[in-house]
Amino acid sequence: MRPSSYLIALILILTAVTLVICVWRADMSLPLIWAWVAVAALTVGDLALSALSSRMKIEVDLPPQGFVGHTAQLTVDIRPHRGLLPLGIEARLDLAPELGSAENALPDVTVDAGRKHAKTSTGLHLARRGQYRIHRLWLKWPSRLKLLDIIASMPIERDIAVLPDISPVLSGAIQAQILPLENGQKDLRLRGEGSEFHQLREFATGMDSRSIDWKRSARMRSLVVREMRAERNHQIILCVDSGRLMAERLAGVPKLDRAINAALAMCWAAGLAGDLVGFYSFDSRPRLFVPALPGRSAFPRLQTVCAQLRYETQETNHTLGLTHLSGRLKRRSLIVIFSDFVDSITAELMIENMRVLARHHFIVYVALRDPMLAKFTEPEEMTLDTVARSVAARQILQERRAVLEKLARLGVLCLDSTPEALTSDLVARYIEIKSREMI
Repeated sequence: MRPSSYLIALILILTAVTLVICVWRADMSLPLIWAWVAVAALTVGDLALSALSSRMKIEVDLPPQGFVGHTAQLTVDIRPHRGLLPLGIEARLDLAPELGSAENALPDVTVDAGRKHAKTSTGLHLARRGQYRIHRLWLKWPSRLKLLDIIASMPIERDIAVLPDISPVLSGAIQAQILPLENGQKDLRLRGEGSEFHQLREFATGMDSRSIDWKRSARMRSLVVREMRAERNHQIILCVDSGRLMAERLAGVPKLDRAINAALAMCWAAGLAGDLVGFYSFDSRPRLFVPALPGRSAFPRLQTVCAQLRYETQETNHTLGLTHLSGRLKRRSLIVIFSDFVDSITAELMIENMRVLARHHFIVYVALRDPMLAKFTEPEEMTLDTVARSVAARQILQERRAVLEKLARLGVLCLDSTPEALTSDLVARYIEIKSREMI
């Protein structure tokens, strides 16, 4: 409970009147005393009347888990124990900063016509992975005479688990992208250009004569051709940098979470294509290593491991991290590295270690491009601040382009994508790698 703006204004006015009268009319002290007594009596009476309607019960509807970068809907139902609900109820949540918006205020509480039920709902933006709790709900409403603001605190103690985003997997978007590897035109191209034997077919006009199997043709006394398809059971290692730079937020979500979401989508796509998938993370030192498993079997394990991956504050040591990974791999693999850099100077060690790794493995380097940099390069208003910001943004983009070009000359396939298009671009690049037998 606290005094309302009306009570404060009334007290200030009465105080001013009291000072004036005490200075000019000292004999008017008795009416002033009665005036103060009347204000105190009104306040006490207002408190007594409002206390009768201050008991309420609430019901909270919140999903037990949600995906990072998405919104979880929180609904609050308010009912009185007896009597009617007061009008003008305001609500506010006591929750973790990773879930709240500005001031954690809920939208206007809608009270029904009979004043027996009130409802409000809001969307909680799930910005970071982890387990978070909503502790309490604070309600505020004016008293009967609007002299006081009644404040009630109600415990909620509801938890929500924020997990990596696998919505593209659940929606079937990844399966729709990877399906042509199994059926359709791309599968036909894979059968003709692959390195793994598929079947023998009778020779027909238009087929490549170089695919004729002469020994079997002589044995069968008719021309037959060897039909090939793309090799399966490739080993794919998803390598995620969890260092300080990956904790930076793009469009409200850390780069690390963007990388994890894309890595899980890649794992599911590789499982559908019949490949083996492993996982590796590092920052200042090597962290987690999950050996390669069949993609569908690896997906739940990788999902659990990625959900527990911590946000580190230390600088990334690419030399130690990539050297350790190279020592763990016993066969040629497709390594997808999710990392980032500030400028060409700090990226030198990363480039040198990728040069060594690319001698034995096929590397895909994935970097997240900040969409704001492109906007800064073309300011709408030409002021000193916008010009300086434009020059800095152009320099960053030029150094970024120079580093990616160096990696491309080493045989590293670079993917510089925006946060929203990262998952679909990565799966499309994986399909291209499979179709061209680049592993």
